[in-house]
Amino acid sequence: MKVKEICTHAVKSCTRDSNLAEVGALMWDGDCGLLPVLDETGKVVGVITDRDVCMSAATNHRPAAQIAVREVIGTRVLTCRLNDEIRQALKTIRTEKVRRLPVVDGDGLLQGMLSLNDLALASKPERDATPTDVTYEDLALAMKAICGRRVADKASATAWVGASLRGS
Repeated sequence: MKVKEICTHAVKSCTRDSNLAEVGALMWDGDCGLLPVLDETGKVVGVITDRDVCMSAATNHRPAAQIAVREVIGTRVLTCRLNDEIRQALKTIRTEKVRRLPVVDGDGLLQGMLSLNDLALASKPERDATPTDVTYEDLALAMKAICGRRVADKASATAWVGASLRGS
């Protein structure tokens, strides 16, 4: 099975110059928790999640409309392609512990989004699956990897909370 067979093709996106209020509205309208961030040519240069929006607004002590996406996103972008085997994309999701992958073409231009929702809807019981299908077990293993608890560094977490409360 290929990514193009199950991914969502109509995807909302934003740019590095978008502000977090605009991003929040796009996420609300699109019923999604992640937007691909595109450059002026349509190439995916990052992603922003609903958690990024929330945490940035909470820690920057500025209105969301005054915080640009460029201030929030990282530089690492994980993607897959339309013709990738779904199992390879699922392996990336599992090993990188992400819930969604932008789908791009050979030039990095946005073609869609592959999410855990897409995978869940396409998954099959082992007895009904072909070797290229995603099974319920595959999905459960991916969820287990993604949902694994992180071991936080208590000292840095305490410092972050203290700085946030002081407004620094």
